[in-house]
Amino acid sequence: ELNRELIEMGSMCEEAIAQVAKALTTGDVELAKQIKEDGSGIDQMEREIERRCMKLLLHQQPVARDLRVISAALKMITDMERIGDMAEDIAEIVVFMDGHTMDSMEIVLDMALETSKMVNASIEAFVKKDIVLAKEVLVQDDVVDDYFLRIKNDIISLISENANAGGFALDLLMISKYFERIGDHATNIAEWVIYSVTGTH
Repeated sequence: ELNRELIEMGSMCEEAIAQVAKALTTGDVELAKQIKEDGSGIDQMEREIERRCMKLLLHQQPVARDLRVISAALKMITDMERIGDMAEDIAEIVVFMDGHTMDSMEIVLDMALETSKMVNASIEAFVKKDIVLAKEVLVQDDVVDDYFLRIKNDIISLISENANAGGFALDLLMISKYFERIGDHATNIAEWVIYSVTGTH
């Protein structure tokens, strides 16, 4: 049941990332507003999993690896909740941008896809107790960081070429930073997977 709920929460995070990327691409303000309204579902899931973990700790009194698994799950849901919050933050910026899109969005969407893959892989690694997959997530974080640096350089060029694009460029920088932070949280999850299996963090 714990695994099932973690998978469900992970899927909700992936869906939030996918939907906010879609809103960003299309300039769909209504979709962005819906993402903000739907964010409470991830928060509710965090509370449900937290209750299940506490119940397992109190009733089953797990030791060794079982205890590490439950401890890791408690840490992971905090990271997943933050991922949901950041998707909402991006949605808020999309609403503020009021339908404004540019060609430079494409690389941001590529970055969004990579972070979504990281979230999926980190949850799958936990369920399968797959250290190799978890370590692949750690490597993938470098790819996301590289995307952020490329976007930052593109934004510098954009501002130097068109001073009037400064406001939009800053919005884009904030969005890409949120995606970079989502990648960091997926990395945290992968590290907790490794801890749950090996006992080292």
